[in-house]
Amino acid sequence: MNQSTSIGIADSSRPKTNVRLTISANNLMDLDVFSKSDPICLIYEKTSGKKSTTTEEITVPTWQDKQWTERGRSEVVMNNLNPQFTKTFLLPYFFEETQLLRFEIYDADSPNVGQDLSAHDFLGRFECVLAQIVSYSTLKAHLGKKGEIGSQWRNKDKNTKTGSITIRAEEDEKNEKIQFDVCGESLDKKDFFGKSDPYLNFKRKFDDGSTHLVHRTEVKPKTLDPRWATVQINTQTLCGKDGDRPIIIECYDHDKWKKDDLIGTAQTTLNELLKGGGSTGDAVEILLTNEKKKAKKGDKYKCSGTLKIWNSKIVIEPTFLDFISGGTQLDFAVAVDFTASNGAPKNSSSLHYMSADRPNQYELALRSVLSICQHYNSSKTFEAFGFGAKLPNQSSVSAVFPLDLLRGTSQVVGISGVMSAYRHALQNVQLYGPTNFAPIIDTVASKAQNMIYDSARYQILLIITDGIISDMHATIRSIINASGLPLSIIIIGVGNEDFEKMHELDSDDTLLQQDSRIAQRDIVQFVTIREFLNNGRGMYLDPDVVQENLAREVLYEVPGQLTGYMKQRGFQPRPVETPWARDSPPPEYDPVLDGIGRRTPAPGPGFQIPIQQEMPSASAPPMY
Repeated sequence: MNQSTSIGIADSSRPKTNVRLTISANNLMDLDVFSKSDPICLIYEKTSGKKSTTTEEITVPTWQDKQWTERGRSEVVMNNLNPQFTKTFLLPYFFEETQLLRFEIYDADSPNVGQDLSAHDFLGRFECVLAQIVSYSTLKAHLGKKGEIGSQWRNKDKNTKTGSITIRAEEDEKNEKIQFDVCGESLDKKDFFGKSDPYLNFKRKFDDGSTHLVHRTEVKPKTLDPRWATVQINTQTLCGKDGDRPIIIECYDHDKWKKDDLIGTAQTTLNELLKGGGSTGDAVEILLTNEKKKAKKGDKYKCSGTLKIWNSKIVIEPTFLDFISGGTQLDFAVAVDFTASNGAPKNSSSLHYMSADRPNQYELALRSVLSICQHYNSSKTFEAFGFGAKLPNQSSVSAVFPLDLLRGTSQVVGISGVMSAYRHALQNVQLYGPTNFAPIIDTVASKAQNMIYDSARYQILLIITDGIISDMHATIRSIINASGLPLSIIIIGVGNEDFEKMHELDSDDTLLQQDSRIAQRDIVQFVTIREFLNNGRGMYLDPDVVQENLAREVLYEVPGQLTGYMKQRGFQPRPVETPWARDSPPPEYDPVLDGIGRRTPAPGPGFQIPIQQEMPSASAPPMY
């Protein structure tokens, strides 16, 4: 087993949320003769190998398994079969990753428990992904015996011999901001032919005396008595949440053709700003000082203007986990490209080719995203569509069709249901074209339209395609139309096509625009799968590694898109105590098939995923 020097090792450059876990157990086995067991809980995270639920009996103790890293351990609770561990565990949480955890409880032989646990009696184990815990906020599970991984507690379950574990998750730090209104009065005039064009800089001051800009207001043209828009600044960024740490405010006159002129500066603190909590009559007044002007005028100098601050308060913006813990569900839809440019499915060079020993790129893309999103939808039901093909007994091309041809529905149960529907459709449709995105976006957007009234649901659409779309103008129009809806669109490009124009849809730097219409927010993320198929040295990566890396790339924007939409609509998360009702899976759902329970063994080691070569032209239908 690997040892961690701190709980939760993560790349500091990636946005993350810290989650604090509180653990208790009940009805543990009593293995001591003259007293009760003395339990200790250890948490491990799988940091190498396949990140899915263990498929066979565990024969190597976790503390000896190099694929698992210890993330922390509780104190030893003496003589107690129902321990409530006082030590909590801080873990980094990433929405876009599968973070597989193991909780193991031992009966400690002594108060000091080292790395070698062979002298301590094993009491029970539970294995799950962190997403399962944060989705429920409180997760209760049956502990598994030696060699077993336990199982999630269901309604009406009874206690078992090994007992149970309860894990509670809460976000460790909230997004705390100070919000206030600010205006200036009688600012110095800096322009010879007109009034000043003032703006404010707010700077954090560090212990070494240096400062760093954390917020800048807009410029107010031609006024000496400006009123700026309401200011919001993260208190951690502004002053490290230290109410007495100095904060520097600078007031400048903006000049279009030369360097901006300093009107004056002031020093304040978070506590001072918060004194302006009432109306303008209770405003905090801060004098601006221009040291050069003060030195020149001497005792005659009073100030270079006054800032008034009022309506000050601390606001805590809801986070992604606040909404998830409050029962917000992620509805997921997938659309698969069945156009002829993929190549005939029976041809080994086809992007849809079904190999006996490896998944194709469409299957990789589907599993990478579904394996993450399944934990945020309690119904375990997805919508699956195809586009660009001729269906059996039809002469025209279907712009959008339900992927489950057997039942004639887009509603499929579980990841296994999506994969089965995809394979069956592939054997029964005629690949054709063109590659149009607007119909599928409009179809899913119409469903998202029904979600605009509260924070109960948020829609995600995954489109997997092999080429440039044929209806770019219509697609941009559809995306702009949908940009105000609870919807995120993920597009994954497969194969070796030049996808340069597709990046136009992923408007990270500037909002998508068409003629005079501008998107309300950025809702599209586009990536090409070929970037993840090898390690840059000509060696092909294992499918699990590809899926892991691909999911990390395509999903990391979703939490921000969800919270951005909820803020735009003024929605607050439901309380954890009274969350939105969570749908139950249908009776035919089998968690074993979706990797939440035990799974069938993965393909044997050593097989590789080739990067697809250029595809030959299809013999019958046209290429698009």
